[in-house]
Amino acid sequence: MAFGMYAASVPVYQRQLNAISKVLDKAQAWAAAKKVDEAVLVGTRMTPDMLPFSRQVQIACRFAEESTARLAGAEIPKAPENAEKNLAELKARIAAVLAYIGGFKADQIDGSEDKETTITIAGNPMTLKRAQYLEHFAKPNFYFHCTTTYAILRQAGVEIGKRDFIGGV
Repeated sequence: MAFGMYAASVPVYQRQLNAISKVLDKAQAWAAAKKVDEAVLVGTRMTPDMLPFSRQVQIACRFAEESTARLAGAEIPKAPENAEKNLAELKARIAAVLAYIGGFKADQIDGSEDKETTITIAGNPMTLKRAQYLEHFAKPNFYFHCTTTYAILRQAGVEIGKRDFIGGV
């Protein structure tokens, strides 16, 4: 069986988003034990010029749902309002994205590698083959925001490790 575009995208997103959801469980337990206001944790940044924790989770979710739709040639869902204010709401956002991408089947995505998709970066349209879009734009961005999510929590003191980030393999 060939390794297709579906296998390179949806299961990857599902595994990583599930891992991030479990990391958020640990963050909730840590915040409760240390009496840390979740709003502070959700607003934490690695450095002043980086987006806060909540936006890192939201953007990772957005890359998973938007790129899955693009690969399938489906209409891209409207971006949510980024209103999550606590860890439970961020977990709900992840669950909604998992439900959305779980609705796609391999035959909707496989074979799309040579089809084109156009994205806009800083106001400039860029057309890429879907395989190039997935491997050189969508997945690197997705992993960047997942990694930053993990790093912010780790920096804050949440007791998580590499196995938590990797999730189930």
